[in-house]
Amino acid sequence: MTLAERALERLQVWPDLTAVDASCGAGRAMRSVHSEILHFHSGHDVDLHLTVPAIQRIRDDLRASTAVRVVPGSRWVTVHLDCDADVDLLMSLVSMALKAHLAAVPGAVPAAGSCNLHRVTLVPRDDPDDR
Repeated sequence: MTLAERALERLQVWPDLTAVDASCGAGRAMRSVHSEILHFHSGHDVDLHLTVPAIQRIRDDLRASTAVRVVPGSRWVTVHLDCDADVDLLMSLVSMALKAHLAAVPGAVPAAGSCNLHRVTLVPRDDPDDR
């Protein structure tokens, strides 16, 4: 069983989440009454739908994590699951996402848009002058 499958299995018992096909067409998703919260795209990669205020509040922590990729302009973050600690991190972030979506004023949060599956992120190269 992959780490993503284990995470999906753990989340399927959460009363606020329902397993569905991902709207992007790739893999499974978990949704709340408000929107899709998670997309499971592979055995190791999961996209998590956070609100903009939630991402802004913990942006530095997200960027410091080796398991999380923040894509500029996206309300989704990608969590790469390499170990059990990454699954535990995902569970905490899912809890935060659910609370953030519940706290949002109805109508104030735009549609989730696309997950990060087909987004390209350019990682800046080290400046040779800094060596």
